Amino acid sequence: MAEVFLAIAYGASGFEKKVALKTLLPELQGSPELEKLLIEEARLGARLSHKNLVGVHELGVDGGVYYVRMDYVDGGDLKTSLERGPLPTPLALLVAEELALALGYVHAFSVDGRHPLGLVHRDVSPSNVLWSRAGCIQLADFGVAKATSLADVTRANVRKGKYAYMSPEQAAGAPLTPASDQFSLGITLVELLTGQRPFDRDGDGPLETLDRIRQATPDLSALDDELRTIVARSLARDPAARHPDMIALARALAAARANRPPVCAADLAVWLTQ
Repeated sequence: MAEVFLAIAYGASGFEKKVALKTLLPELQGSPELEKLLIEEARLGARLSHKNLVGVHELGVDGGVYYVRMDYVDGGDLKTSLERGPLPTPLALLVAEELALALGYVHAFSVDGRHPLGLVHRDVSPSNVLWSRAGCIQLADFGVAKATSLADVTRANVRKGKYAYMSPEQAAGAPLTPASDQFSLGITLVELLTGQRPFDRDGDGPLETLDRIRQATPDLSALDDELRTIVARSLARDPAARHPDMIALARALAAARANRPPVCAADLAVWLTQ
C-alpha cells in the first residue's frame, strides 16, 4: 500500500542524516481508511524503541500527503537475500533469536509500565526483516499491527499479512495473540535454515498451503532433532502448545546456538554483503 524513499534530513551547522520516508502509493492517497492505518503505524512506531526495530522519527504532512520518517537501514531485506539460498545454520539462529527478542519486547510493551497493550505484529516474514551493512537485524512494517486492548479498526474477518506466513488462527480469521507472531517466526526460521517454507509443496497454490497451515502439518524433515523440536513447538496448531512467549523461544534458540560455531553481527554482515 506504500512506497519508501531515501531522503536526507538537514539540521543546524551542516548536520545531515539519511532517513527513509514512507508514503501511501499515489493512487491510494486520500483514502481515509489507509491514511488512518499509516497514521496509526507512525504513532505506534514512535512509542517503540528497540535495537531490532526500525525506529520512527516523525509523522508529517506535505501538500496534503502524509509521510512517516523512519530509520534508513543501509542494507537489504531477508527476502531478497534468501534468493541466493539459505543462511548457514548459526547465522539463521542468530537472526531468529534477534527477531524473537524484538517481538518479545513488542508483545510486552506498555505505555504506563504496568499494563501491556497486547501488541501483535501480524506480518512477520522475511520481506519485513531488514539488515544493515553492520549486520544489525531490524523488524519493520507495523502497518497491520494490532493492539488487542485497543479498538480494532480492522473489518471483521479481513485477513491481513502474507498468507504463507500466517498462523492457523490467522488463516481462519480468529482472534490473534502474540503466539500468532511466534508461528510466523517459526515459518521464517525454517525458510532461513532450508530455503523452503515448511507448508509449501511444489506445484501447490495458496489454498493448499493455507489448508496445511490450518492443519499445522509442516515438513521439518530437513532439520536436525534439536532444531526440529524447537520449531515444531513454535508451529503447534494450538497456540497454548507453543513456547510460553518469545523470550522463552529466544532462550531456546540461544541454547541451540551454543551447540554450534559462535557467530556475531560481524559474521552476519559478511555473509549478507557478499
